[in-house]
Amino acid sequence: MVTKWVPDLESRKGPLYVRIADSAEADIKTGKLAAETKLPPQRDLAYDLGVTIGTITRAYALLRERGLVSGEVGRGTYVQPGLAANENRTSDPITLNFGGTRAMSPPPGKLRFDTTAAVDVGQSAAIGKLMMEIATSQPGEIASYTRVLSPDWQEAGRRWLSTANWSPEPRSIVPHLGVHAAITAIIAAVSSPGDRIVSEHLTYAQVTRSAVLTGRQVVLVDSDADGIIPEDFERVCAREHPKAVFTIPSGQNPTLATIPESRRREIADIARKHNVWLIEDYIYGSMIQDDVPLFAEIAPDRTFHVNGLSKSVAAGVRGAWVSCPAHFSQRVRVTQKLITGGLPFVLAELAARLVLSGTADQIRTKSLREIEAREAAARRIFAGCDFRSHPHMPFLWLKLPEPWLSGTFKQAAFNEGVLIDDEDEFKAGRGERIYHRVRIGFSEGVSRAAIEDGMATLRRLLDDGPSAYVGVG
Repeated sequence: MVTKWVPDLESRKGPLYVRIADSAEADIKTGKLAAETKLPPQRDLAYDLGVTIGTITRAYALLRERGLVSGEVGRGTYVQPGLAANENRTSDPITLNFGGTRAMSPPPGKLRFDTTAAVDVGQSAAIGKLMMEIATSQPGEIASYTRVLSPDWQEAGRRWLSTANWSPEPRSIVPHLGVHAAITAIIAAVSSPGDRIVSEHLTYAQVTRSAVLTGRQVVLVDSDADGIIPEDFERVCAREHPKAVFTIPSGQNPTLATIPESRRREIADIARKHNVWLIEDYIYGSMIQDDVPLFAEIAPDRTFHVNGLSKSVAAGVRGAWVSCPAHFSQRVRVTQKLITGGLPFVLAELAARLVLSGTADQIRTKSLREIEAREAAARRIFAGCDFRSHPHMPFLWLKLPEPWLSGTFKQAAFNEGVLIDDEDEFKAGRGERIYHRVRIGFSEGVSRAAIEDGMATLRRLLDDGPSAYVGVG
């Protein structure tokens, strides 16, 4: 729709084009200029205000830089959707370009099915007790910077990263401020701006957005129900000469794919052939507890194996560890220091004590038990639908029936008070592929009854179809 909009210039200061842009931004955020509203043609607005077209051009360009409008030659300039104040969006271009599809500050009163953080099973009491012990026993460390890598932190990492058939060397381990931060540090350690990093089309795309933000290029590799396809990985390596590949080999987010052993060995052989580093995110794998050999077992010379506490113990602790190939732990540690400013003593010590005391294992057991119950409810409520799930995974990957679109279903769920992730949240780059899927997480720290009510709401939307949904704006 087109509007006869005139900016309020009298109450603003600064150059004229800035005042025009500021007025437009205020009207967008209050809803006076609604989503998808077409702004007046530049010539018309220039005439109405008695200014040059150049002034209007600069004002519209500033609005585009702020991420508030989009425009095409011959089509006009339109207000971007989802920018009203009550949706808690930001006009910061960095956030719009790299932040993904979720609002930085989620709207209040919504049920959050867009998170897979650890289930609340009462872990705060145990964590609070450990934090009090740390504050009492090591006040000097809390007051200062972290300068020493404690052997206890490495031993905790060894225990948490170990599986039934594999255990890393403690000296290879570097503690980190969460799995995401660890992977970002690894990418920075093994590559330079302009280098290529391989990713699946659908993945935990916050990693690839971080890589792009730091100047790396992301190249995409095909995958199927069993994960990365070795033949396409070979093609990408031969053509693009990447430095590393980011993979979630067990319980892939969001598809839940697990790469079988034979395929992992093929991928490892290709990585050796083309001198590509393997970054293995195992945060969901340790919850599934499958017996497929790790990349770290198959190719220890070129695998960075990463795991942490966020999904099964406590996301707020931000505890994680990476086991590095020989001679790389110091490089990764230095890179982490340069990127983040260093690891906070309190969180590193807390994560280590959680693991070494056995508390983390106890919490994980309780979390998995609760996830099992919620996943069973999901299978019951979504019976007859096309989805993938696992008893120990805190989300399901749902195929939408005709004629639902991913983004449309996400908006319909939002209008019903439920936040979910559409497929765009997991796209590592631009592509022509459309999956018509959404991810529904169910680890939100509310009652199981509330979780089931939210699932029932989504099932009703699926059954009613888009004809029962009227979009807003």
